Amino acid sequence: MKRGHIIGLGIIGVAIIIIITSIGDASTYESFSTAKSMAENGNTAAIHVVGELKKDQNGEVVGIEVGEDKTSFTFKMVDNDGTEQQVYYNEPVPADFIRSEQVVVIGTYKTAEMFVADKILMKCPSKYQETDVKTTSS
Repeated sequence: MKRGHIIGLGIIGVAIIIIITSIGDASTYESFSTAKSMAENGNTAAIHVVGELKKDQNGEVVGIEVGEDKTSFTFKMVDNDGTEQQVYYNEPVPADFIRSEQVVVIGTYKTAEMFVADKILMKCPSKYQETDVKTTSS
């Protein structure tokens, strides 16, 4: 074999090894109940939980409490299974947090009552949503 072919096969081999090792880091979305049972069994790995902020009958977000120093806050979130959970985040409230359609929290249970998020991802409403345009015919 030529030297170029050997180098090419080596690069492909390294790429395959990188892909296989990164698959182990891939995470799926879990519910709060699954995350809680994992924490109770001693698994402290970060879990992705997807859901929505808790809202009242009028559709207003409720349960957000900002710390005195405004560098942390807690909020109530309802996962896709309908489980309500208080979440603590040790960062300031992200911009447009209240307007988000869905929230993904990445973290783990530190106590049985409190899920601590290391990271928050938000799906905000798009400003490019379709709207009805009325035209007048002449």
